[in-house]
Amino acid sequence: MYDVIILGSGPAGLSAAIYAQRARLSTLIIEEKPLSGGQILDTYEVDNYPGLPGITGFEMGQKFRAHADKLGAEVVNAQVLEVKVEGEKKVVSTAKGDYEAKSLIIATGARHRKLGVPGEDKLVGMGVSYCATCDGAFFRGKSVAVAGGGDVALEDALFLARGCEKVYLIHRRDEFRGAGILQERVRETPNIELVLNSNLISIQGEEEVSSVLVRNNKENTDREIPVQGVFIAVGIEPNSSAVKDLVAQDAQGYIVAGEDTKTSAEGVFAAGDVRTKQLRQVLTAAADGANAVTSAEKYITEKNQSFFMTIQ
Repeated sequence: MYDVIILGSGPAGLSAAIYAQRARLSTLIIEEKPLSGGQILDTYEVDNYPGLPGITGFEMGQKFRAHADKLGAEVVNAQVLEVKVEGEKKVVSTAKGDYEAKSLIIATGARHRKLGVPGEDKLVGMGVSYCATCDGAFFRGKSVAVAGGGDVALEDALFLARGCEKVYLIHRRDEFRGAGILQERVRETPNIELVLNSNLISIQGEEEVSSVLVRNNKENTDREIPVQGVFIAVGIEPNSSAVKDLVAQDAQGYIVAGEDTKTSAEGVFAAGDVRTKQLRQVLTAAADGANAVTSAEKYITEKNQSFFMTIQ
């Protein structure tokens, strides 16, 4: 039995693994995907992590993983099928078998939210994408649309503008939610056209994207914009379905947990984008991982002390 099992190997999960190894806790990371790093793998450039300005998301993910590997973290790549608590034992069932631990850290992160418009599902991989850094190179010299108004949408537009002929940034409001510095850069970029107060209502095309249909919310008029690619950046949803019956969640599915990362289940902790929190960034995810291990270590110590007092 492990001291701690960590679900996920993004910044929160890998930070937790690093702290757990340093605390000499026997640790297992369970990761469904072949590469560690979580959502930062989809980020072209991370410019707000102290000491590492301008690092690519992929490079940062690999550095996190290399650090955990150096300290001897054990990793299993497997899909999680079920998570349950049996007394004080936490059992994680995967496609490769069952694993048991004294404590559990859920660091499964989040995924891209869909826009939910006609043509979206049909044209995924044929012009519709949720990752500009992954797929942007396919649209060099072409026209693309970005849907969204937060940091990710602004960053995607700036990234795509480097290689695309034209970028249409579509947002349903007249102001963006993203950081001021990103807004300034977007407005200063000549090949980015702002399409504000507008909803993207459908994506056109047969075997590939040919255009998007946009509706102006104030004028109630429609406009068809010829594009070859559509990048959707309208937020994220937590990857928490595997533990929906184990821990309390809010209406959006985020696991209810505070800065100490404690959940409603004893000995179960939630770190990173999967939990309720004000700010979801690499820095706050890494901090969550450290806090989760601190809480898990206290929990294990208290349980051990209780056990020894019982047998005396």
